[in-house]
Amino acid sequence: MKDQLSHVIGIERTLLGDPVPSLEGPVPAHVHNAVGEMNEAWIAARRPRPGEEVLAELRTITARRLAQLRAMTPEEFEVVGWSPVGDVPYREFMEVRVFDCWVHEQDIRQALGRPGGRGGPGEAGVLQRVGDAMGYVVGHNVKPPDGTTVVFDLTGAAQRVVAVEMLGGRGRSVVEAPSDPTVRLRLDSQDFWRLGCGREMAEDLAPDAVVVEGDADLGRRVLGSMNFMF
Repeated sequence: MKDQLSHVIGIERTLLGDPVPSLEGPVPAHVHNAVGEMNEAWIAARRPRPGEEVLAELRTITARRLAQLRAMTPEEFEVVGWSPVGDVPYREFMEVRVFDCWVHEQDIRQALGRPGGRGGPGEAGVLQRVGDAMGYVVGHNVKPPDGTTVVFDLTGAAQRVVAVEMLGGRGRSVVEAPSDPTVRLRLDSQDFWRLGCGREMAEDLAPDAVVVEGDADLGRRVLGSMNFMF
């Protein structure tokens, strides 16, 4: 849990312009790029520190960041620049930051056995981003033939429908879900975003967690390919 907080602190301090600490020792095997190395440096620097101290730092840093964001003009939020999802307006970059922070909050809640934060704008944004990625998941990872349609019926605290169709060898999101898709997957919205964010794998789900209607083999392949964020 302390590593989760240290990760969030590191990103926000980087955005504040604070210097990144040096990563001492060899680069861990799970680090594959410069951004990962930067993240690891912030985390490693805090591992010797007490958890209460790291939590206090999080509160201080988030207050600084909120003050910085509130002082920005609408025009500054539209400036295009680097982000983990490519060059986008700063506004969209901050949507990615909300996504990241909300998912890490849920990681901590699960570890502590303190559920909460569900059904609000944070989860709505996460579901939107995970839902938008399902075209890539179906088209790039699963590669079913053109004309295939996949519908995710999400239940629970945040209900919605996500639909994908294959066209020209690519998966794309569609607004109107077909009434008789190739496969329909009915699952709780929490399992949906946890699968998309790599917090659980399809084989970890309870046997009755997903209701599959239609092409069962396709449904299994889609569920097994949903982890797009790593």
